[in-house]
Amino acid sequence: MTGPAHVPVLMAEVLEALQPAPGLTVVDATFGAGGYSRAFLEAGAAVIAFDRDPSAADFAEGLQASGPFRLIRSPFSRMNDFIDEGSVDGVALDLGLSSMQLDQAERGFSLMRDGPLDMRMSSEGLGAAELVNEADPGELIRIFRLYGEERQARRVVGALVRRRAEAPFERTLDLAEVVEKALGGRRGARTHPATKVFQALRIAVNEELAELEAGLAAAERNLKVGGRLAVVSFHSLEDRIVKAFLNDRAGRQGEGSRHAPPRAQGPAPSFTLLHNGARAPSDAEIAANPRARSAKLRAATRTAAPVWRQAA
Repeated sequence: MTGPAHVPVLMAEVLEALQPAPGLTVVDATFGAGGYSRAFLEAGAAVIAFDRDPSAADFAEGLQASGPFRLIRSPFSRMNDFIDEGSVDGVALDLGLSSMQLDQAERGFSLMRDGPLDMRMSSEGLGAAELVNEADPGELIRIFRLYGEERQARRVVGALVRRRAEAPFERTLDLAEVVEKALGGRRGARTHPATKVFQALRIAVNEELAELEAGLAAAERNLKVGGRLAVVSFHSLEDRIVKAFLNDRAGRQGEGSRHAPPRAQGPAPSFTLLHNGARAPSDAEIAANPRARSAKLRAATRTAAPVWRQAA
């Protein structure tokens, strides 16, 4: 596929964090439209890319000519199946939807474009329509509250249940309109009233938070000593998971109260943080790309400590 090269959010900051160079191997765990992979290859690194979206292959055409490159159609949580433990120098995770997914109305991700209510990042499993039309009302309330942080989830679900009894939901704009009416219209809001509901459905359909947790653990296992991890998130649910993972692995769980018994010593830190807190886009980047507004980058370096054992 040809056309203008896609430039991911916080590109300069990710390159600074990972420092790709000749002789190094970097995993682009969320290939998307190939922006990171292209930049890593231009820096001289070898790239192993992952994406579960079958259409991502269209954006890989010609990248082999830029350097050692391999695209694997798989969720990034399964990178252990394809990469030897401790064998890569960097892992990049960009957790946002790619522009190609939003622009393709037939994928059903955008509430501003009419398309089938799908939202699957792969071609497998149940889509958003099945969830909206068939899930128990209590389950929908849980999904909208947990994954969308929608405070009026009960009102939204009441409207959806009444409507689906008359006719099933099949199109994105149909769902967006019903949610908007249930929440009383836009009233000058900067974002569409259905934004949180669409986010929640997408996360549930693709099991994104479980995928992220598994992917972070896989990165810990696959990075060499001194290898670097960079994660760009776009909403608070993702960022909290990334922050908690890196703080835990860096030994920053907190010291506890001086009035309480000392905490047991945990495993040796498997990461050191590259910077305190999260990096945010510059004002110039936000002006050029409003989608960057909510992005946060967290990054860390792999230590020589063993991989932490996962809780049962």
